[in-house]
Amino acid sequence: MARQLSKRYREAAKSVDEAKTYTLKEAIAILKTVPKTKFDESVELAFHLKIDTKKSDHLVRGTVVLPHGTGRKVRVAVFCRGEAERDAKDAGADFIGAQELIDKVAGGWMDFDFVVATPDMMKDLSKLGKVLGPRGLMPSPKTGTVTPNVAQAIKDLKAGKVEFKTDKQGGIHVAVGKISFSESQIYENASILIETLKAARPASLKGEFIKSICVSTSMGPGLKVNA
Repeated sequence: MARQLSKRYREAAKSVDEAKTYTLKEAIAILKTVPKTKFDESVELAFHLKIDTKKSDHLVRGTVVLPHGTGRKVRVAVFCRGEAERDAKDAGADFIGAQELIDKVAGGWMDFDFVVATPDMMKDLSKLGKVLGPRGLMPSPKTGTVTPNVAQAIKDLKAGKVEFKTDKQGGIHVAVGKISFSESQIYENASILIETLKAARPASLKGEFIKSICVSTSMGPGLKVNA
């Protein structure tokens, strides 16, 4: 059964030439003119990479701090003990604890968006792998969320740090702000993500890396932009 498109979506689609590839600035300017929803939509970038997802060294993963944040208030849970608890509190962590916090999460509580942990907590935290892993919340040294410097990790997340990684189809999807942001804010956030992704190109990859980039709002049509 075909998906029923809303009147607003159909009106928005009239602004988009599906056969055209836009510059990033052109695409953002168009997104700012299309009919809005009742909520502040996210602006999202979708990448299709020319990689072999069966090769472990072709998998792309990294993080970037968006200069203007994501427009989303994030809640950070920090698993730590001792002095790190004070550092986490001073840095603005929303939830802080050790075994009691682990037990709370194991019991089904999940009112947070990111998890940070000190290295000494990872052995205890491993029992939450089946809970946090499928949600992409398990802390990792690769993303800077397992660290003795919890204060910096919290500040980065609150400031707009986002993670990107390839899915099984070689795609990457990342929100780079809200449609209420100015065009320049969206452009700067999107540009730094694109440049960071290009820098994460697998060393063993030959030829083309980014096959296509598409920018859209949460509920709107996508516009192809120059890779």
